[in-house]
Order: sequence, then structure tokens, then C-alpha cells
Amino acid sequence: MIVFAVALAVIQYVDRVCIAKAMPTIRSELHFSDIATGYIFGAFTLAYALFEIPSGWLGDRFGPRKVLLRVVLWWSAFTAATGWVASATAMVVVRFLFGAGEAGCFPNVTKAFTAWLPRREWFRAQAVLWVSARWGGAATPLLVVWVLGLTSWRVAFQMFALLGILWAVAFFFWFRDNPQEHRSVNAAERQLLVQNAALESREAPIPWQLFLRSPTAWLLWLQYAALSYVWYFYITWFPTYLDRVNHGRLGAVALALLAGLPLFGGGFGSLIAAAVEAPLGRILKSEARSRKAIAVVGFLAAAACFLASIYAPDPVTMAVLIGFAGLFNDFVLPSSWGTCMDVGGRFSGTFSGSMNMFGNLGGFIAPIATGYILQITGHFTLGLFISSGMYVVGAVCWMLIDPETRLDRGIAEMPIAPVEAEAPL
Repeated sequence: MIVFAVALAVIQYVDRVCIAKAMPTIRSELHFSDIATGYIFGAFTLAYALFEIPSGWLGDRFGPRKVLLRVVLWWSAFTAATGWVASATAMVVVRFLFGAGEAGCFPNVTKAFTAWLPRREWFRAQAVLWVSARWGGAATPLLVVWVLGLTSWRVAFQMFALLGILWAVAFFFWFRDNPQEHRSVNAAERQLLVQNAALESREAPIPWQLFLRSPTAWLLWLQYAALSYVWYFYITWFPTYLDRVNHGRLGAVALALLAGLPLFGGGFGSLIAAAVEAPLGRILKSEARSRKAIAVVGFLAAAACFLASIYAPDPVTMAVLIGFAGLFNDFVLPSSWGTCMDVGGRFSGTFSGSMNMFGNLGGFIAPIATGYILQITGHFTLGLFISSGMYVVGAVCWMLIDPETRLDRGIAEMPIAPVEAEAPL
């Protein structure tokens, strides 16, 4: 399960991030303005946000096996279609449809984790997942430079699309929504997963009112919106920012390496968060305090690094500081997604989808706002100050979050309806 999740996270980030590094080449051929570029970046994020809850609900209702097969094939098709466009309007439409597919990835992987892993492993599994996602994204600028050296940007997107198609076929034949039905799961492993059976109910209605009345839910949504606002700068405008401050001093390979630093650092951030969560919890005598401390430190340290990068004397120092901001940024990820699994209970797919939806609404605003800021001011400085402030907002949210109390605790003891066997695809 972990191997398939890691592979999918890498593929998803390769397909998502490749356009940022290819955009200067695309812009030179298709003559996109700063504002048009912002809308192209934002179209993906808007769709990604809007389809998070539907995709998470589909996973809760029909199981992640069928949903992941469909969404991965969908986004792979529109990865390929990115290489066929000839105008800004067409690019906006294609990237919107691409984002609609990618929205189903992490909520349904989270749903699969709740069935396949003992609860004590959930936090670590999320950390491993996000390390893989970030490092896949960090390697993408170099991958794009290498592929563009061999072929055109149009063919490159079609090559990237093949990765998802191969994964979807292999996953569908191997995976089962209920691990008890998998022939490779032994009796001891089944015993470990007995308590997970209650989380597999597909009959209970989604408790939307519980979500909407919960301060923890709103705070999780807001902190993830703040996190995503800044993070989308890393995978949209950051390569362009590097190009503009570089003034020809560094070559394409060096710039690609620097462009990957925020995501490379982010992978280490997830690893560090996973490593310190349990020992810190023992010191603080509370899992809740441990998660809060990790998330708050991550947000505040990221804000400081991001703010310092504005005053960096050269592009290398600036990129290194942004890389450290990315590292601290990802202190927050295992806490956020692990909390969705704890708090969401049997509705973890829908609840994690709701958090990711609000997060990506913040991510939708960020690239478009940056395009307008560039058009009006001619530089990135104002946008960087705003991003640093968003990190501070996230820290305040985590000081108030309760990461332990399940939202479905009032209905947790309801009889669990049996899960029907999967119908043919």
C-alpha cells in the first residue's frame, strides 16, 4: 500500500509541477502575459479545490480502488492534452480539467490508509507520503530540463502522462478496498486491522453539520488555506522569480536545481516532523501538544525564512532561504493530514477532502494575485510580504486546534452496515 501511495505521490507531483519549469518556454512560443499565466496556474488550483470534497465523498461511498483508477486516468489524459493547446484560453480549460482529476489523489490515498494501516502508523505514513510527493516535485525541474533537451515541451507532457496510466493499471489489479480480502494479507495482519473495520462503512450519511459546527474543522481549513497560499508560489511563480533575479548569472541546470529547493527541503520537513512527533509527545505528555508544537514551529520558522529571503543579496542565498521555508512549511503536513484521519474517523476521505479544498482555494488565489501584483508593481516584493503573513495566520490557527476529538464521536457507536462486495468495474 505504501509503495503504491509513494509512487502515485511522485507521479502526481511530476505532472503538477512540470508546467512551472516549462512555462518560460511555453510563454515564449504562445505569448502569454503575466496575468494570463496567473490564470493558467490558478485554473488548476480552482478545480483541484472544487473537486476535493466530491472526490473524497466518492472514496467514502464507493471505495478508493475505483475512484483512484478513474481520477489517475483522467488527469493523465489532460497532462497529455496540455501539450496540444495553442492558446491561453485552451490552456486554462485543460489545466482546469487536469486539476479536477488530481483532486481525487490524496483524499482517497488517506482513505486507503485508514483501512490498510494500524492507527499508530497513520502519522508516519502521511509523512512518508509527503516526503515522496515533495521530492518528486523537487526533481521535476531537472527532469523537465533534461526532457526539453531531448524533445519539445508538447511531447514532454505526453511522456509524463504515460506514468499515471501505467500506475493506474497496476494499482487496480493489485489493490482491494478491504485488506481482509487481499490474498497476501496474513492472519496476524488481519488481526491488527480489526479495529479499522468500523471505518469502512459506506452507508452512514456524511455529517456535514458536524463539520460546519466544529471550530477544529474551520481552523484546519483556514490553516491549510494559509499554507497552500504560500506553497503554490513554490510550484508556479518561483522558477520565473528566479529567472528574473538571476540576470543571466546562472545557467539552466543551476536554476533548475534552485527551483527544486523548496520541495526538496519540504521532504526533509516531513521526515523531521515524523521523527520528532512521538518523542516530543512523550516529553509534552500529549499527542495534541506535540502536533501543535510541530505545526506552530513550522509555520513561524517558515515565515521568518520567507521574510529573510526578500533581503537576500543574491539569487543563490534567496533560493536557499526559500528552501528552508519549504522545509519548515512541511512540518505542518503530517499534522494536518494525520489530524484529518483522527478527527474525521469513518469520514476521513470526505473530511480530508474538505481540508484540501479550502487549502487549494487559498492556492487558487495566490498565483492570480501574484500575476496582478507583477502587472501593477513590476516586482514580487509585495507578494512575498503577503506570503510571510499567511504563515503567521497558520500558526495562530494551530494554537487553537483540537487534533484528537473525533467529529463523528456522537455517531461512532451506530451499527455499522455491512459493506457490499465490489461490483464489476
